[in-house]
Amino acid sequence: MIPLPPPLLALDGVCKRFGVIEALRDIEPETHAGQALILLGYDGAGKPTLVKVISGVAPADKGSIEREGRTVHIPRPQEARDLGIATVCQDLALCTDLDAVGDLFLGPEIRRFGFLDEVETERGSRQLLERLTRSVPELRGPLVPLSVGRRQTVASARSLLGDPHALLLGEPTAAPELGQTTEVLDLLDRLRHNALGIPLISHNMADVEALANRAAVLRLGRDNGIFDVSTTSREQIVSSITGATDNTPRRPAHREAEW
Repeated sequence: MIPLPPPLLALDGVCKRFGVIEALRDIEPETHAGQALILLGYDGAGKPTLVKVISGVAPADKGSIEREGRTVHIPRPQEARDLGIATVCQDLALCTDLDAVGDLFLGPEIRRFGFLDEVETERGSRQLLERLTRSVPELRGPLVPLSVGRRQTVASARSLLGDPHALLLGEPTAAPELGQTTEVLDLLDRLRHNALGIPLISHNMADVEALANRAAVLRLGRDNGIFDVSTTSREQIVSSITGATDNTPRRPAHREAEW
């Protein structure tokens, strides 16, 4: 039997505090290349904090993170990017007064003889967007009138500039319109088929059923179950989210006393 490759990202006993607030304790989800891991839980469960830990915005206080079986340290966002971990924030962080080409290459401009290479920049923009959508947005039109789904596509394309292996997303399906949500789910499915590992936050069980390979439930800053979506019912996952079922891993006594 051919051994399975190690997870793209694996967390072991990750803990994070903000003063007296224990935001995360003993968190251990993992994600594999070409799979989507959805982080579920009520507000205050620790989902955004976990994304901040992995992206280097708020480094873990304890525990370890492995990248394909190798322990790595992510004290800052630059280290996350160097490890092939990209992040798309929930607000997308787009400069909507610019067109798609200007926003995609804002910072890493393509230059020729010291001047901005408009032709190569536009070609690169089109190539990036074609990886993610059948219908490429207007490259030279402002981003303001675009749908949330189209803006999500541009933000995700920008994150691919460094050829990342994992893409963290903060509630990408928060758009209220059904058509936009469907558009975003199609985008996420394409990202997954680009062999990226995709940890993402969601409150929507429909997202889990449509996209996720695995679901990790956080409750009050702790793991409360990691589920294979193909073999787990919606009722089991909801029960874990609400706390009706306690799936918190039982730790040895010495781990409990470390704080």
